[in-house]
Amino acid sequence: MKIEGASILLTGASGGLGQAIARALSDRGGRLILTGRRLDALQALARQLAGARAVQADLSEPQQLDELLGQAGEVDILIANAALPASGLLESFSVEQIDRALEVNLRAPVVLAHALLPQMRANGHGHIVLISSLAGKAATAGSSLYNATKFGLRGFGIALRSELHGSGVGVSTIMPGFIREAGMFAESGAKLPPGVGTKAPEDVAKAVVDAIERNRGEVDVAPLPLRLGSAFAGLAPGISSTITRIAGGDHVATAMAAGQAAKR
Repeated sequence: MKIEGASILLTGASGGLGQAIARALSDRGGRLILTGRRLDALQALARQLAGARAVQADLSEPQQLDELLGQAGEVDILIANAALPASGLLESFSVEQIDRALEVNLRAPVVLAHALLPQMRANGHGHIVLISSLAGKAATAGSSLYNATKFGLRGFGIALRSELHGSGVGVSTIMPGFIREAGMFAESGAKLPPGVGTKAPEDVAKAVVDAIERNRGEVDVAPLPLRLGSAFAGLAPGISSTITRIAGGDHVATAMAAGQAAKR
Protein backbone atom coordinates (compact mmCIF):
# COMPACT_ATOMS: atom_id res chain seq x y z
CA MET A 1 0.00 0.00 0.00
CA LYS A 2 1.11 3.55 -0.67
CA ILE A 3 1.89 5.51 2.52
CA GLU A 4 1.88 8.96 0.94
CA GLY A 5 -1.39 10.73 1.73
CA ALA A 6 -2.69 7.88 3.90
CA SER A 7 -4.34 8.54 7.26
CA ILE A 8 -2.36 6.56 9.84
CA LEU A 9 -3.35 5.79 13.43
CA LEU A 10 -0.24 5.01 15.50
CA THR A 11 -0.66 3.80 19.08
CA GLY A 12 2.15 4.02 21.61
CA ALA A 13 3.45 7.11 19.83
CA SER A 14 4.72 8.82 22.99
CA GLY A 15 7.46 6.18 23.47
CA GLY A 16 10.83 6.19 21.76
CA LEU A 17 10.05 3.30 19.44
CA GLY A 18 6.73 4.85 18.45
CA GLN A 19 8.45 8.13 17.69
CA ALA A 20 10.91 6.43 15.35
CA ILE A 21 8.02 4.76 13.53
CA ALA A 22 6.13 8.05 13.34
CA ARG A 23 9.06 9.89 11.76
CA ALA A 24 9.60 7.16 9.17
CA LEU A 25 5.93 7.20 8.15
CA SER A 26 5.85 10.99 8.05
CA ASP A 27 8.93 10.99 5.81
CA ARG A 28 6.94 8.82 3.37
CA GLY A 29 4.10 11.36 3.33
CA GLY A 30 1.72 9.75 5.83
CA ARG A 31 -0.77 11.88 7.81
CA LEU A 32 -0.41 10.71 11.39
CA ILE A 33 -2.85 10.47 14.28
CA LEU A 34 -0.53 10.01 17.25
CA THR A 35 -1.95 8.42 20.38
CA GLY A 36 -0.54 7.47 23.76
CA ARG A 37 -0.87 8.31 27.44
CA ARG A 38 1.56 11.27 27.59
CA LEU A 39 -0.05 14.24 25.87
CA ASP A 40 3.01 16.48 26.23
CA ALA A 41 5.20 13.99 24.35
CA LEU A 42 2.53 13.47 21.69
CA GLN A 43 2.09 17.19 21.09
CA ALA A 44 5.84 17.76 20.91
CA LEU A 45 6.14 15.03 18.27
CA ALA A 46 3.11 16.26 16.34
CA ARG A 47 4.69 19.71 16.02
CA GLN A 48 7.68 18.11 14.29
CA LEU A 49 5.64 16.16 11.71
CA ALA A 50 3.66 17.75 8.89
CA GLY A 51 -0.07 17.24 9.26
CA ALA A 52 0.18 15.16 12.43
CA ARG A 53 -2.23 15.48 15.35
CA ALA A 54 -2.20 14.14 18.90
CA VAL A 55 -4.99 12.29 20.70
CA GLN A 56 -4.39 11.22 24.30
CA ALA A 57 -5.74 7.78 25.24
CA ASP A 58 -5.06 5.03 27.77
CA LEU A 59 -5.78 1.81 25.89
CA SER A 60 -6.35 -0.10 29.13
CA GLU A 61 -9.59 1.88 29.53
CA PRO A 62 -12.29 0.63 27.08
CA GLN A 63 -14.11 3.97 27.18
CA GLN A 64 -10.97 5.84 26.15
CA LEU A 65 -10.41 3.34 23.35
CA ASP A 66 -13.92 4.06 22.05
CA GLU A 67 -13.30 7.81 22.30
CA LEU A 68 -10.04 7.43 20.37
CA LEU A 69 -11.86 5.70 17.53
CA GLY A 70 -14.40 8.49 17.44
CA GLN A 71 -11.73 11.18 17.24
CA ALA A 72 -9.56 9.32 14.73
CA GLY A 73 -12.15 9.32 11.96
CA GLU A 74 -11.39 7.37 8.79
CA VAL A 75 -8.09 5.48 9.01
CA ASP A 76 -6.22 3.91 6.10
CA ILE A 77 -3.38 2.33 8.12
CA LEU A 78 -3.38 1.12 11.72
CA ILE A 79 -0.07 0.67 13.53
CA ALA A 80 -0.79 -1.15 16.81
CA ASN A 81 2.45 -0.40 18.64
CA ALA A 82 1.37 0.30 22.24
CA ALA A 83 2.31 -2.36 24.80
CA LEU A 84 3.09 -2.86 28.46
CA PRO A 85 6.25 -4.77 29.47
CA ALA A 86 4.41 -7.42 31.55
CA SER A 87 7.72 -9.02 32.55
CA GLY A 88 8.12 -11.01 35.75
CA LEU A 89 6.93 -14.18 37.44
CA LEU A 90 3.19 -14.65 37.07
CA GLU A 91 2.53 -14.66 40.82
CA SER A 92 4.20 -11.26 41.13
CA PHE A 93 1.30 -9.66 39.24
CA SER A 94 -2.01 -8.61 40.71
CA VAL A 95 -5.13 -9.60 38.80
CA GLU A 96 -5.60 -5.93 37.95
CA GLN A 97 -2.11 -5.83 36.42
CA ILE A 98 -2.82 -9.00 34.43
CA ASP A 99 -6.02 -7.45 33.07
CA ARG A 100 -4.19 -4.25 32.17
CA ALA A 101 -1.51 -6.11 30.19
CA LEU A 102 -4.12 -8.12 28.32
CA GLU A 103 -6.16 -4.97 27.58
CA VAL A 104 -3.26 -2.97 26.16
CA ASN A 105 -1.17 -5.68 24.49
CA LEU A 106 -3.89 -7.84 22.99
CA ARG A 107 -7.46 -6.58 23.35
CA ALA A 108 -6.80 -3.04 22.12
CA PRO A 109 -5.19 -4.10 18.79
CA VAL A 110 -8.03 -6.57 18.17
CA VAL A 111 -10.73 -3.99 18.96
CA LEU A 112 -9.05 -1.32 16.83
CA ALA A 113 -8.78 -3.69 13.88
CA HIS A 114 -12.40 -4.77 14.35
CA ALA A 115 -13.60 -1.16 14.32
CA LEU A 116 -11.51 0.02 11.37
CA LEU A 117 -11.83 -2.97 9.06
CA PRO A 118 -15.33 -2.28 7.65
CA GLN A 119 -14.26 1.07 6.20
CA MET A 120 -11.00 -0.39 4.87
CA ARG A 121 -12.95 -3.18 3.16
CA ALA A 122 -15.40 -0.68 1.70
CA ASN A 123 -12.53 1.41 0.34
CA GLY A 124 -10.84 -1.66 -1.10
CA HIS A 125 -7.53 -0.81 0.53
CA GLY A 126 -5.91 -0.49 3.95
CA HIS A 127 -3.22 -1.99 6.12
CA ILE A 128 -2.95 -3.21 9.71
CA VAL A 129 0.48 -3.48 11.33
CA LEU A 130 0.80 -5.33 14.64
CA ILE A 131 3.99 -4.78 16.62
CA SER A 132 4.55 -8.12 18.31
CA SER A 133 7.98 -9.43 19.39
CA LEU A 134 10.29 -12.39 19.03
CA ALA A 135 8.73 -13.15 22.43
CA GLY A 136 5.73 -14.12 20.31
CA LYS A 137 7.80 -16.98 18.87
CA ALA A 138 10.11 -18.02 21.72
CA ALA A 139 8.90 -18.20 25.32
CA THR A 140 11.23 -17.37 28.21
CA ALA A 141 10.91 -18.08 31.93
CA GLY A 142 10.01 -14.90 33.77
CA SER A 143 7.91 -13.45 30.96
CA SER A 144 4.92 -15.78 30.73
CA LEU A 145 2.31 -13.00 30.64
CA TYR A 146 4.23 -10.97 28.06
CA ASN A 147 4.76 -14.13 25.98
CA ALA A 148 1.03 -14.86 26.15
CA THR A 149 0.10 -11.44 24.77
CA LYS A 150 2.72 -11.51 22.01
CA PHE A 151 1.99 -15.11 20.95
CA GLY A 152 -1.67 -14.10 20.84
CA LEU A 153 -1.01 -11.01 18.76
CA ARG A 154 1.06 -12.96 16.28
CA GLY A 155 -1.63 -15.63 15.92
CA PHE A 156 -4.26 -12.96 15.43
CA GLY A 157 -2.19 -11.31 12.71
CA ILE A 158 -1.53 -14.53 10.79
CA ALA A 159 -5.19 -15.56 10.84
CA LEU A 160 -6.54 -12.08 10.05
CA ARG A 161 -4.20 -11.77 7.08
CA SER A 162 -5.61 -15.01 5.71
CA GLU A 163 -9.19 -13.85 6.31
CA LEU A 164 -8.53 -10.64 4.37
CA HIS A 165 -6.82 -12.26 1.39
CA GLY A 166 -8.06 -10.66 -1.81
CA SER A 167 -9.81 -7.78 0.00
CA GLY A 168 -7.14 -5.16 -0.67
CA VAL A 169 -6.47 -4.91 3.07
CA GLY A 170 -3.07 -6.17 4.23
CA VAL A 171 -1.95 -7.36 7.64
CA SER A 172 1.68 -7.40 8.80
CA THR A 173 3.20 -8.54 12.08
CA ILE A 174 6.53 -7.04 13.12
CA MET A 175 8.69 -9.15 15.44
CA PRO A 176 11.45 -7.08 17.11
CA GLY A 177 14.14 -8.70 19.22
CA PHE A 178 16.25 -6.66 21.64
CA ILE A 179 16.11 -2.99 20.61
CA ARG A 180 18.74 -0.56 21.90
CA GLU A 181 18.27 3.16 22.66
CA ALA A 182 14.46 3.03 22.99
CA GLY A 183 11.70 0.66 23.98
CA MET A 184 11.15 -1.85 26.76
CA PHE A 185 14.51 -3.59 26.77
CA ALA A 186 16.55 -0.39 26.53
CA GLU A 187 14.55 1.30 29.29
CA SER A 188 14.85 -1.68 31.65
CA GLY A 189 18.63 -1.34 31.95
CA ALA A 190 19.10 -5.10 31.53
CA LYS A 191 22.41 -6.37 30.10
CA LEU A 192 22.61 -9.06 27.45
CA PRO A 193 25.03 -12.01 27.49
CA PRO A 194 28.11 -11.58 25.29
CA GLY A 195 27.41 -12.13 21.62
CA VAL A 196 23.68 -11.36 21.76
CA GLY A 197 23.07 -8.53 19.32
CA THR A 198 20.55 -5.72 19.16
CA LYS A 199 18.84 -3.56 16.56
CA ALA A 200 18.06 0.17 16.54
CA PRO A 201 14.59 1.79 16.71
CA GLU A 202 15.10 2.95 13.12
CA ASP A 203 15.38 -0.70 12.05
CA VAL A 204 11.89 -1.35 13.43
CA ALA A 205 10.58 1.76 11.69
CA LYS A 206 12.12 0.64 8.40
CA ALA A 207 10.50 -2.78 8.82
CA VAL A 208 7.09 -1.15 9.33
CA VAL A 209 7.45 0.93 6.16
CA ASP A 210 8.65 -2.10 4.19
CA ALA A 211 5.81 -4.27 5.50
CA ILE A 212 3.18 -1.74 4.40
CA GLU A 213 4.62 -0.93 1.00
CA ARG A 214 5.38 -4.57 0.10
CA ASN A 215 2.48 -6.16 2.00
CA ARG A 216 4.76 -8.48 3.95
CA GLY A 217 3.09 -10.89 6.33
CA GLU A 218 5.77 -11.07 9.00
CA VAL A 219 9.07 -9.28 9.52
CA ASP A 220 11.67 -10.18 12.16
CA VAL A 221 13.84 -7.30 13.38
CA ALA A 222 16.83 -8.95 15.03
CA PRO A 223 20.33 -10.20 14.22
CA LEU A 224 20.50 -13.54 12.42
CA PRO A 225 21.39 -15.68 15.50
CA LEU A 226 18.31 -14.45 17.37
CA ARG A 227 16.10 -15.02 14.34
CA LEU A 228 17.42 -18.55 13.99
CA GLY A 229 16.97 -19.13 17.71
CA SER A 230 13.35 -18.03 17.65
CA ALA A 231 12.66 -20.29 14.66
CA PHE A 232 14.23 -23.24 16.51
CA ALA A 233 12.11 -22.42 19.58
CA GLY A 234 9.01 -22.96 17.49
CA LEU A 235 10.20 -26.42 16.47
CA ALA A 236 11.66 -27.59 19.79
CA PRO A 237 10.46 -25.36 22.64
CA GLY A 238 11.73 -27.65 25.41
CA ILE A 239 15.27 -27.88 24.08
CA SER A 240 15.22 -24.16 23.29
CA SER A 241 14.25 -23.32 26.88
CA THR A 242 17.14 -25.39 28.19
CA ILE A 243 19.62 -23.69 25.87
CA THR A 244 18.25 -20.25 26.79
CA ARG A 245 18.58 -21.02 30.50
CA ILE A 246 22.19 -22.20 30.11
CA ALA A 247 23.03 -19.14 28.02
CA GLY A 248 21.77 -16.79 30.73
CA GLY A 249 18.43 -15.87 29.23
CA ASP A 250 16.63 -16.28 32.56
CA HIS A 251 18.95 -13.69 34.12
CA VAL A 252 18.06 -11.23 31.36
CA ALA A 253 14.35 -11.81 31.99
CA THR A 254 14.82 -11.24 35.72
CA ALA A 255 16.72 -8.01 35.11
CA MET A 256 14.11 -6.76 32.66
CA ALA A 257 11.31 -7.53 35.11
CA ALA A 258 13.08 -5.57 37.83
CA GLY A 259 13.64 -2.61 35.53
CA GLN A 260 10.07 -2.60 34.25
CA ALA A 261 8.14 -3.28 37.48
CA ALA A 262 6.96 0.32 37.80
CA LYS A 263 5.33 0.23 34.35
CA ARG A 264 2.75 -2.45 35.04
